[in-house]
Amino acid sequence: MAFFTPSPKALCAVVFAAATLGSVSLLSGCSKGDSTASSASASIAATSNSSPAVAALGIRLNQLGFLPGSAKWALVPAVAASRFSVIDVASGEEVYGGDLMPAATWEPAEESVQRADFSQLTRAGEYQLRVAGVADSRPFKIAEDAYVALNAASIKAFYFNRNSAELLAEHAGIYARPLGHPDTHVLVHASAASAERPEGTVIASPKGWYDAGDYNKYIVNSGISTYSLLAAYEHFPEFFVGQNLNIPESGDAIPDLLNEALWNLEWMLTMQDPHDGGVYHKLTNKRFDGVVMPHEATSERYVVQKSTAAALDFAAVMATASRVLAKYEEQLPGMSARMLAAAESAWQWAQANPAVIYQQPEDIKTGEYGDRQLDDEFFWAASELYIATRNDSYYAASKAASTSATVPSWGDVRSLGWISLAHHRAQLSEVADQELIVGRIETLAKQLRSVWSGSAYGVTMQTEDFIWGSNSVALGQGMILLQAYRLNGERDYLDAAQSALDYVLGRNAVDTAFVTGFGQQSTLHPHHRPSGADGIEAPIPGFIAGGPQPRQQDKDDCSEAYPSAIPAKSYLDHYCSYASNEIAINWNAPLVYVSAALQVLTQ
Repeated sequence: MAFFTPSPKALCAVVFAAATLGSVSLLSGCSKGDSTASSASASIAATSNSSPAVAALGIRLNQLGFLPGSAKWALVPAVAASRFSVIDVASGEEVYGGDLMPAATWEPAEESVQRADFSQLTRAGEYQLRVAGVADSRPFKIAEDAYVALNAASIKAFYFNRNSAELLAEHAGIYARPLGHPDTHVLVHASAASAERPEGTVIASPKGWYDAGDYNKYIVNSGISTYSLLAAYEHFPEFFVGQNLNIPESGDAIPDLLNEALWNLEWMLTMQDPHDGGVYHKLTNKRFDGVVMPHEATSERYVVQKSTAAALDFAAVMATASRVLAKYEEQLPGMSARMLAAAESAWQWAQANPAVIYQQPEDIKTGEYGDRQLDDEFFWAASELYIATRNDSYYAASKAASTSATVPSWGDVRSLGWISLAHHRAQLSEVADQELIVGRIETLAKQLRSVWSGSAYGVTMQTEDFIWGSNSVALGQGMILLQAYRLNGERDYLDAAQSALDYVLGRNAVDTAFVTGFGQQSTLHPHHRPSGADGIEAPIPGFIAGGPQPRQQDKDDCSEAYPSAIPAKSYLDHYCSYASNEIAINWNAPLVYVSAALQVLTQ
């Protein structure tokens, strides 16, 4: 029996994933400079850390495992064998077997594979897949709580990216760090100056999350990220009540997911100019920091230019938050009303300034998040305000009849509006077109389902989807499929969404679970400044890497070459690879949503 043995570094990553959610005593043997994390034997290192895109790929599947009632598939190289067996690891006995599907080529990977379907195996346990002529698969589990720890870690990753926070050992374990970027002394940049706040005015804008691998904060990307967390709670509240993430707020009367979202929402509120309702596009250094810890990055910070996109994203998120947090009035007195007022003020600014496109000032060299198409932001903001206020004029302003549905991304947020309208459709006023709302989601979901059903890999991803942050594309597709399942209960939509999670957890062309700390061969070297500077071997758990994309904008900056230029194999697990291996809050957010939804909805 071929049995996979993870490297000590990978083992430490798994230990950290559990330990940072609870007792830090598990961390012994996995520490800064720990020799056990860097002294793996050559044979084990070759097994676990060889480049998967150039090594001979074996059986690939969701390395974390499956819920008893979920669809279960694995990829098998095109070999002569026609059958597969599922082996119980404890007993060594076959517990299930079946025929492999005919070999077919998945174009994004330029690879011919067969699929094994073992969905009918529902008994909890630890198993391996066996096919003649191929090494046995890595062990995987079937368990009732298959995605509970993954979901918790994917949320806690936001805690590890908190701005203006000291991370204490009791919450962060070995990843404890001093406070960085208090952001109590932030300058108004010339591009953001107004009569009331001239250039150089000092404002306070603390809290929020570091956006990605860098130390800056961006309203536009915070929009979709924060909404996705709020939507996860709004759609599946029972799942999050009682969840203990071991963050400073744990144990209060507010679910930890909302406590974490509040850390960013409170920052977002500081980014609105109280004099006119406009919203600054970002809070940033003039240039990216080096590979240093947050407290070592001491460059001057600025709020930069107000933009229509920022105002509308802000309005949408604050309207959403106002209704989600309304039930916590006792714990957060006045917060819901404050957020709704801020949302309407930002909407009014955007109505008066409908085409203020962000233009990067010459002296600012950090992320742009530029967006010249704003119809989707107007639709999203109007939809959320309509739901929050029950004011029919917002529905009219949304121009729903002329708005399509697309897979959500930071630059195209229209479907966030459709998701909210669909969720609240029973409470909407008569002006809302119920058939249109359902139809928009179902039409897009049917297109995705068609791709999934015809895919040799059994995924919704196509060649054109391998862009920067391709893993978030897969999960965004999963979010849309889950909305269709929630609307009509057709099982194919749930199974296709399961495939999106399977894809990012190992059923992919590079045989990698892209979430740090989860899976036997997972991302180990994310492009993330604290991870690059902390001197700790194992990565902070719960972050999802951006994933394969063939443009390789970072190849001139990397000493190590990409193993492949094929779209689905163009991935480099190295700190230098910001184009394929960075982390970002808008990539983690759909992971939170999809893992929670599958855990709740799968029967």
